Amino acid sequence: MSFVAGVGLTNVDLVYGGLPRVPAEGEECFAQSLTLQPGGGIPATMIALGRLGVAARILTFLGADLFSAFARESFRANGVTPLNLYHGKGIPVCMTTAMLTPGERTFCTYVERPPITDRALEEVYAASRGAKAVLMCPDGYLEVYRRLHREGTVLIFDMGWDDELSLEKYHEYLALADYYTPNRKEALKITGADSLEEAAVVLERYFDHVLIKLDTEGCLIREKGRGHVIPSISEFTCRDSIGAGDAFLAGFLYGIFYDRPFDRCVLLGNLTGGKCVTGDGCLSAWLSEPELLMLEQRYCFLLDGRFARRTD
Repeated sequence: MSFVAGVGLTNVDLVYGGLPRVPAEGEECFAQSLTLQPGGGIPATMIALGRLGVAARILTFLGADLFSAFARESFRANGVTPLNLYHGKGIPVCMTTAMLTPGERTFCTYVERPPITDRALEEVYAASRGAKAVLMCPDGYLEVYRRLHREGTVLIFDMGWDDELSLEKYHEYLALADYYTPNRKEALKITGADSLEEAAVVLERYFDHVLIKLDTEGCLIREKGRGHVIPSISEFTCRDSIGAGDAFLAGFLYGIFYDRPFDRCVLLGNLTGGKCVTGDGCLSAWLSEPELLMLEQRYCFLLDGRFARRTD
């Protein structure tokens, strides 16, 4: 049985919801809710995939501390196999306090970045071999991705914001990846384009299938020189946008795993991403596999050319 794999730091979020405002220095405000939950990034995507019934494997850094224990149990409870790369005595998980107000969100984060050793690289490669798809992390695993690329593994490159984001800096990752999943800000930054349509044309030099996430507007895709927007799902009301990109990636990967056409993969991503924003934090609102398949059938009409807005 095949699986999806990814390597990255594990994030644990302490989420204060319903704050009237962010307290100033020396002040105190009271939240209406408090949750401890796995945070964003590749681990969140893996948990969302596990909830959809896809065999998921996370290569990450877990210690003997209570937050690592919480993360380890969260992975296993959601059908994800965690494989530990950490051999130190500290707290290797990324800890974030998120404070949610009616109109904004504020974060305080602690992270210890364990070194990437030759031993860790070999462990990541060995655990990723045989995967149908692997999520790429731009933090030192390039040689692993080269080996997997030669073996025919589908590689998906997804990353957060970088002030130095450019085609030159990430050329080697883009050259290996089968798919790249930027949001609108990232797509404009990495291409240096003045419009999303121009950015999509630039990215088409690297990819047969281009996608750019448009937040509440859906997703712009481009194939064979033609582009259009697959709209977002209107039944989902946004409560908190934390984790929307990670959830989108889970739905998209579900489609890749089951060999759906590219536009179907994007629709599935819009569905899982849309459901995510109806709750607080990355993983409090999600779709089960039966729910996802039901909504896929309900909203497949959005792929019809009459409903998808053309951009070319």
